[in-house]
Amino acid sequence: MRLFVGLDVSLEKTAVCVLNEHGRIVKEAEVASEPEALARWIATQPGSIAAVGLEAGPLSQWLHRGLSTAGLDVVLMETRQVKGALKAMPIKTDRRDAEGIARLLHLGWFRPVHCKSVSAQEVRALLSARKAVQQSMISLEMSLRGLLRNFGLKVGAISRGRFECRIRELAAGNAMLEAATEPMLRGRAALRRELAEFERRVRGLAQGDEVCRRLMSMPGIGAVVALTFRSAVDDPARFTSSRKVGPWAGLTPSRNQSGERDVSGHITKAGDANLRRALCQAATVMMNRGPSTWLRTWAVQVARRRGRKCAMVALARRIAVVLHRMWRDGTVFQAEAPISHAA
Repeated sequence: MRLFVGLDVSLEKTAVCVLNEHGRIVKEAEVASEPEALARWIATQPGSIAAVGLEAGPLSQWLHRGLSTAGLDVVLMETRQVKGALKAMPIKTDRRDAEGIARLLHLGWFRPVHCKSVSAQEVRALLSARKAVQQSMISLEMSLRGLLRNFGLKVGAISRGRFECRIRELAAGNAMLEAATEPMLRGRAALRRELAEFERRVRGLAQGDEVCRRLMSMPGIGAVVALTFRSAVDDPARFTSSRKVGPWAGLTPSRNQSGERDVSGHITKAGDANLRRALCQAATVMMNRGPSTWLRTWAVQVARRRGRKCAMVALARRIAVVLHRMWRDGTVFQAEAPISHAA
């Protein structure tokens, strides 16, 4: 008897539902959210395990790796599709979610998600930590600006290097403002030091990686964007065509068709938000500064027809396509001649 196992994962416990090949529930249980505990429990089931399915989430890649090591056929399921299917259930519980995941697995009505390698996850952790420190520093700067603005003290446009002196200059002579701003300035200085260390590590990591050096041959692609793209794609061979990278990154228009109604909307924003943001930043840099290339010329022509915002998104999609083709072909960016088969 072939069995299909659905897992609804939470931090401490995982709801498990086992269906047989006829779609009947064989067993339901709650098991600790540990790959060893789940593998032991699944091994006790009376039948052949056809597949184990779980929704992509914070713990899913760790569990996927552990269960795969135990010899199980594990499938990561796309979050949006699972969420849409489970919305049909009038009552939402962990037990019912596990049953819904098992039924999707049994029917084959799901979109699999790539489980990233350990090295890709480590790079993403470094980039996420850098982003958190950067956002904390920016948040402190905005708080300082707002704090002084209440007293009519305007910081104005100023470089990051002179920001601390400007704050002290504005707060000078007011003991309460000095007491309020000094701890925040010390915290900002500490965050700047940590951010500089992150930047050094990120640049060193990108320079030491052959693929990233190749990707950075394109104008507008720096260390952060190259590492973000490399860690998000992880394995370029999983895309049969470079054209599929754009829709995977959520940079193609959504479409809603029913009868005579056929509407193309905004981009789908599916997939990795960090990758999409990095590609859009690279497109903005390429459009506004840097050397002239065939890719920039193409984006300027699109901007004349559709506007700069649409052109930026279109350029971000095309950058992703070209980067993937450069990675697969082992080539560097050619500024003069377009890569016709990657467009």
